[in-house]
Amino acid sequence: MQRSGFADLPLHGGRVPAWLAERMQKLGTAIVESIVHHYGAAEFLSRLSDPFWFQALGCVMGMDWHSSGITTSVLGALKRGLNPRAHELGIYICGGRGKQSRKTPDELISIADRLSLDGNALVRASRLTAKIDNNAIADGFQIYLHSFVLSASGDWAVVQQGLNGRTGLARRYHWHSSSVRDFVSEPHTAIVGEPEGVILNLVDRRARPAQDALIEIAAGHPEKTLGEARRLIMPAHHDVRPRNVDLKRLGAVLAVSYERQLRDFASLLLVENLGPRTLQTLALIAEVVHGAPSRFSDPARFSFALGGKDRHPFPVPLKTYDESLAVLRRSLDSARLGDTEKIDGFERLDRLVRTVEQRAEPTADFARVMEHEHAISPALNGRSVFDDKRSRGGVAPKPAQLSLFVPQQRS
Repeated sequence: MQRSGFADLPLHGGRVPAWLAERMQKLGTAIVESIVHHYGAAEFLSRLSDPFWFQALGCVMGMDWHSSGITTSVLGALKRGLNPRAHELGIYICGGRGKQSRKTPDELISIADRLSLDGNALVRASRLTAKIDNNAIADGFQIYLHSFVLSASGDWAVVQQGLNGRTGLARRYHWHSSSVRDFVSEPHTAIVGEPEGVILNLVDRRARPAQDALIEIAAGHPEKTLGEARRLIMPAHHDVRPRNVDLKRLGAVLAVSYERQLRDFASLLLVENLGPRTLQTLALIAEVVHGAPSRFSDPARFSFALGGKDRHPFPVPLKTYDESLAVLRRSLDSARLGDTEKIDGFERLDRLVRTVEQRAEPTADFARVMEHEHAISPALNGRSVFDDKRSRGGVAPKPAQLSLFVPQQRS
């Protein structure tokens, strides 16, 4: 399997505050658990290998919508949240940033021993992906983060990031062990090359996916491996602008969230009595869980779920964050007990939004959306890294008084 894609991201300084890091861990874990519940661990690895989906995941978790910090913070949150439940979910995250990346081989060997996988093949795959991205082409990026995500069946995905000090950019690289996708991808999301040269023959069938991927990586021509991939190039500006968002897709989410009849129906689908702002967040989370690859061409749109820690597009609404996480957590807990009605409601919500988008074609009024989000931010405990303490006060406008989208009925 050749590298599946990469993303170029502006460098941002600073750290993720504790109040956001804790919530990112919980929400990221719940999202992955939901994907595994509906589609299996292999599906999660497949999505992880798509740079657009990964960016959307970071945005929906409340990170800065386009910064290099998404990579470190998302993978760190997932490692903290998923590894304690690895035996249950069948997903193991190894490596990380700096010193943590150098622990990857030992972590892989330890996990492989427990799962009866070929640890040496996995370590070799880890080292080769790092060497190819770091050394195969002199593009000026030096790898400083390497995360190897392994499933209990031996499938794996690699997400790593390099730094170019001259340009002030970071480049994130995505790899996936399997050439067979679990959902339909656009033709340009990956490339498949004919093996050339001597093939390394690893015979341990317990790690067949990793072996197959290793053979193709080792035998393929580096320039061909790196020449075609799914590319995400993020802009340098920090603020979210209308051109960064598919306004029709965002309009459908807003219509379902704020239009009375649709909101009541959406709440019924989720078996919850939900307000419009929480529905807006849950609709975007539902798309991250259930959406097809083509839905993530505008990852900035997912920052309208829970904002960003740098106040772009608006401060993180902690009240909405906690309410949305509680709904998702209750749904997952019910599903573990055999009651799937609530967790299945997220899939029905995603279908409803897409139906509204196709039939009504609502277009978001970007300026009004931004105005509304900033107006209700104090009432939702909106918070950013620039705040010394949580915002207080403010009264949210009534949804009925707002016009956040412009319906455009089909003729």
